[in-house]
Amino acid sequence: MSILQLTGEGLTIEKIEDFLGNNDSTVEITDEGYNRLNASREIVKNIINDGKTIYGITTGFGLFSDVLISKEKTSELQANLIRSHCCGIGKPFKEHTVLVMMILRLNTLLKGHSGITVKLADQLKLFINRRIIPKVPEQGSLGASGDLAPLSHIAITLMGEGEVFYKGELRPADEVLKELDITPVSLEAKEGLALINGTQPMTAQGIINYIEAAHLVESSLWIASLTHQGLNGIIDAYNPNIHLSRGYKEQIYAAGKMMEYLEGSKLTTRQGGVRVQDAYSLRCIPQVHGASMQTLEYVKEKLEIEMNAANDNPLIFSEEEVFSGGNFHGQPIAIAMDLLKIGMAEIANISERRIERLVNPALNGDLPAFLSPEVGFQSGAMIMQYAAASLVSENKTLAHPASVDSIPSSANQEDHVSMGTIGARHAGDIIENVRNVLAIELIIALTAVEIKGVGRLSPKTREKFEQYRLVTKFIERDRNFSIDIKNVSAALTVVN
Repeated sequence: MSILQLTGEGLTIEKIEDFLGNNDSTVEITDEGYNRLNASREIVKNIINDGKTIYGITTGFGLFSDVLISKEKTSELQANLIRSHCCGIGKPFKEHTVLVMMILRLNTLLKGHSGITVKLADQLKLFINRRIIPKVPEQGSLGASGDLAPLSHIAITLMGEGEVFYKGELRPADEVLKELDITPVSLEAKEGLALINGTQPMTAQGIINYIEAAHLVESSLWIASLTHQGLNGIIDAYNPNIHLSRGYKEQIYAAGKMMEYLEGSKLTTRQGGVRVQDAYSLRCIPQVHGASMQTLEYVKEKLEIEMNAANDNPLIFSEEEVFSGGNFHGQPIAIAMDLLKIGMAEIANISERRIERLVNPALNGDLPAFLSPEVGFQSGAMIMQYAAASLVSENKTLAHPASVDSIPSSANQEDHVSMGTIGARHAGDIIENVRNVLAIELIIALTAVEIKGVGRLSPKTREKFEQYRLVTKFIERDRNFSIDIKNVSAALTVVN
């Protein structure tokens, strides 16, 4: 069992990935975190006792920020906030994504700027450690003022309302809490607002996106290496001098990996041998895949800042310094997710072009048309290329930037929003499509190199060949290839 220590800072994507990789992982709150909670809560108590006017503590919300709330009604105010904001729509986020949302929200609360009680922090920790996963609909957030609707669906379950997934079953939250002898929390002043003012849904989805995308970009290189050998590609295009002369470290890395994967191959050629130059989908692998890697670097940097950010409103620094601001605005993550969409869509674009070269008899050299075992009688990989083309086309629609849109809300008080959660969701859809396109390329490339002779493969790609031959077989006759695509795609998945 591994323990993730939460302090309000120092959280990384690697730590989240390690946590998700172990079903017995738990989170713990450090003494420093508890001290921060107690200090900020004391400030909230003093604000209420002194009758100060502070947004969200002694006032209403949004356009109602000028409406003062009596001391006796502050707790009811918070419960009303959560219930009214549970407006999520559509299918639920995956359970592991919601688990990450809760970890991120707890981490930001531990920064000590939100004024919550220790009791509430411990309830959130208990939900994480017992894997009580709130049902959180994917749609309904504008990505500013926090991801209000999604986070409200988490908050309401802490109160014993709403629905949760527990041990794979969707059940009423109050039923699960009663079974586990867990007392629902009664939210106190500021706590409802503290739970829902934040970017955790878009950030959590962004983290899952990044983990999967980074793995797929790495996999795309060895998959492309198999295709390269199936087409007797020219290895000179990956000569390090070419890439050093341009200077992009990601391009240099991608070229180096191609050389590494192809070392020792008897299926590669040299320029002027079979042909003078390869098509761009082979020759420009380092330039294209490298550019997508650049987007991953940007995305990771922004996600790891946001994971450790105070994005509540108002933020409490001292009794004299309680400031209303806009750290809940999701624009940094919205732009990062839109960039990720473009970067990953390009991995599928170039992969599909390599698929076309593998199956097109005018382009694939001496391979059979569509790798058909009986040309004309069996279609072979013909329609797999269709499927890949369909996914690539769909990605072009999904890649439209969500962050350039904004619709005013709360009677124009909240007049610019990020749409970051939409961007994060669409990035996840694109990544799933990319995985399926790469799975199709891999299925076809495996058959192509087997036709050419497995013994002629480079040692490193021979290892991959043996590994994935256990997942998908040689195309010896037409079959239901959707099963192969599903199985290979699953084998390329990191977070299940």
